[in-house]
Amino acid sequence: MNMTLKGMLVALLLSVSLGLSSNVLAQQLAPINVNTADAELLAELPGVGPSRAEAIIEERQASGAFDSADDLTRVSGIGSATVDRMRDQVTFED
Repeated sequence: MNMTLKGMLVALLLSVSLGLSSNVLAQQLAPINVNTADAELLAELPGVGPSRAEAIIEERQASGAFDSADDLTRVSGIGSATVDRMRDQVTFED
């Protein structure tokens, strides 16, 4: 009986682990388009919460589309360290 419980716990942990891995993989496969994403989606980026997401949209509307990750430093509160953390999770098509 004890071995069955251990087996079930191992299976559960493996399932949870695979589920989390698939979320990370999905993010890697589908980068967020900074030039078209809404605030809710932008807030999912590392170092970007709701207020910075709104600031990204305001900057995009005021100054035009972003051409690269480095352009995100135009937004107050987003520096090069934040850009480096999100670089592989964003795209910039219009």
